Amino acid sequence: MALRNHSTITEFILLGLDAAPHVQALLFVFVLVIYLLTLMGNLMLLLVIRADSHLHISMYFFLSHLSFIDLCFSSVTVPKMLENLLSQRKTISVRGCLAQVFFVSVTAGTEACLLSVMSYDRYAAICHPLLYGQIMSKQLFMQLVWGSWGLGFLDALINILLAMNLVFSEAQIIHHFSCEMPSILPLSCSDVSRNIIALLCSTLLHGLGTFLLVLLSYVHIISTILSISSTSGRSKAFSTCSSHLSAVTLYYGSGLLRYLIPNSGSPMELIFSVQYTMVTPMLNPLIYSLKNKEVKAAIRRILEKYFQHIGY
Repeated sequence: MALRNHSTITEFILLGLDAAPHVQALLFVFVLVIYLLTLMGNLMLLLVIRADSHLHISMYFFLSHLSFIDLCFSSVTVPKMLENLLSQRKTISVRGCLAQVFFVSVTAGTEACLLSVMSYDRYAAICHPLLYGQIMSKQLFMQLVWGSWGLGFLDALINILLAMNLVFSEAQIIHHFSCEMPSILPLSCSDVSRNIIALLCSTLLHGLGTFLLVLLSYVHIISTILSISSTSGRSKAFSTCSSHLSAVTLYYGSGLLRYLIPNSGSPMELIFSVQYTMVTPMLNPLIYSLKNKEVKAAIRRILEKYFQHIGY
């Protein structure tokens, strides 16, 4: 229906990673390794959380959804990037580009909401430990997770419905390795004022809005930790949120900069995009595995059961 407007333009050309053939071969290997590590790390974390009953609590329920989002986030953009690195014509259809914009928006928005929900979970655990079970009831954390998915989907739907009515000019080149809303709006010869307003609202809601919720939670968390008299108590309290704090820093640091700086196809812009679409999803399972004692203990228990089974 709305896609009839794109009949004159059937594809875009992605030139974000255009380079000499030998450089592209190295980039292909580099991106492929990152993608495989992302798949293995997040699938491992999902399996560990599912297999170990000690991890069947709200914090790890949130973490399992974060791992699933990271799998989806990388899988939306990286396979097409790998294909284009091996191809002479680095093209993507208009329908495929809009689909990629939609799913990038869903996963990015949902992850931002989920990270803020996880910060509230850490706030409840550290600032109100005796009431934690009552505050983070099963009903509440289910509502928070599905609410995050719902907000991410609704936000992406609004933006993509507006984008489907755009008419694109003959300028088909996207100076990026994937399709994102800031990259395709300059290619349209239509009035994009509504799209820009919708994108700005999305950035404020899912970017700055959720970041402020995270910041508010950590102000209370740090205040509570500093009020603990013993050094061991402060260290133990901080260790329960250090993994999440690392994930938040990686995601918001690169994601907000990507959407707030002007769209120019500059190397810095591409670096920020690679950071939050590829590197962050790869590092999240490592952060939560290496810095989380409960996850490491769960992995040990699973391996012990496995080797005992093999022994019998």
